[in-house]
Amino acid sequence: MMSKTNRLTLWILISMVIGIVLGYGMHVGMEEDTRREVAENLKILTEVFLRLVKMIIAPLVFSTLVVGIAKLGDMRTVGRVGGRALLWFMSASLISLVLGMVLVNFLKPGVGLHLEAGGDAADVIGKTGVFTLKDFIAHLFPRSVVEAMATNEVLQIVVFSIFFGVACASIGDYAKPVVKLLESVAHVILKMVGYVMNFAPLGVFGAIAAVIAIHGLGVLSTYAVYIGQFYLGLAILWLILLGAGFLFLGQRMKELMRRIFQPITIAFSTTSSEAVMPKLMEELERFGCKDRVVSFVLPLGYSFNLDGSMMYMTFASLFIAQVYGIHMDFGTQMTMLLTLMLTSKGIAGVPRASLVVVAATLGMFGVPVEGIALILPIDHFCDMGRSATNVVGNAIATSVVSKWEGDLGK
Repeated sequence: MMSKTNRLTLWILISMVIGIVLGYGMHVGMEEDTRREVAENLKILTEVFLRLVKMIIAPLVFSTLVVGIAKLGDMRTVGRVGGRALLWFMSASLISLVLGMVLVNFLKPGVGLHLEAGGDAADVIGKTGVFTLKDFIAHLFPRSVVEAMATNEVLQIVVFSIFFGVACASIGDYAKPVVKLLESVAHVILKMVGYVMNFAPLGVFGAIAAVIAIHGLGVLSTYAVYIGQFYLGLAILWLILLGAGFLFLGQRMKELMRRIFQPITIAFSTTSSEAVMPKLMEELERFGCKDRVVSFVLPLGYSFNLDGSMMYMTFASLFIAQVYGIHMDFGTQMTMLLTLMLTSKGIAGVPRASLVVVAATLGMFGVPVEGIALILPIDHFCDMGRSATNVVGNAIATSVVSKWEGDLGK
């Protein structure tokens, strides 16, 4: 008999197929104004699902992280776990950025390509001013934990939770009632995750049908080389990530991938890796990762370990430079890579975050920022792949850190 998880996964896949068929039917059978109106209405399904997920992210991160740190016991252990996690994150980010740079230089997808701007880049360009090192450091620390939770600033919630959890651990018995209460809250929120995931097929259907209705499948042929080479890069990155995971986890990598298949599918179809964070936490704990490690490492990963987005940043930046015929020597490209490494952290909550960082970086290196409009028509399709890759990268990172800590159970 099919389990509840497998039934939900099946319904998600069926929703994707129905969404593609219905969206294509609308694209070829409706006037442009009509299909855009219908597509906007379909997006409501996705918006409702994403809002349901976002309403539980802040309480889940806070409750699980505080309980996890309190169980870790002292600042030394917190520092060790955090240090190991950041070591993995920085290594994975660097590999992803370098892979994107190597692929663009080797395959040259933008050389000799004549594209017309296919979208309004004003919204993306308008957000580029926030990405400076000074603003990033200031942004780490919340002015108000209520504001951070209201806006789902995961990194700020993590910072507050670390201070709160360490304080609980340091005062011992006085904090036990608080920790016990938050542990109960975490169990309640995880129960809510199951209810919310029942809406996933509707969210997936709305997202797929809307984008196909507006753009059709023809846009894929126009950008076939760009999309194909980007997904080739993602395939190589998956092999690297899975290989690294197998090196540390051995045969258990098969079980891990089986457990996270549903979160990967949801992230791919909704283009939101954040949407599956609560479900991913639940599946990683079922896999055997201790709650104290999952609740600490995974939220950090959503700010510092977006492997798919990392690769896309160098890929898209250098592609746009190639389209404009702008040559960049190796030194300039390495400087761009390091710039992206710094400016890309803590951006998970920003819509079209990867494009915002790319636009900010282009301006620093003399590439027309308006080049973002060249890739806007197919950004959704690229975002599907990079969101799914972000989920895989964070799942492997959390599992490996658990293994390093000796906390990976059966």
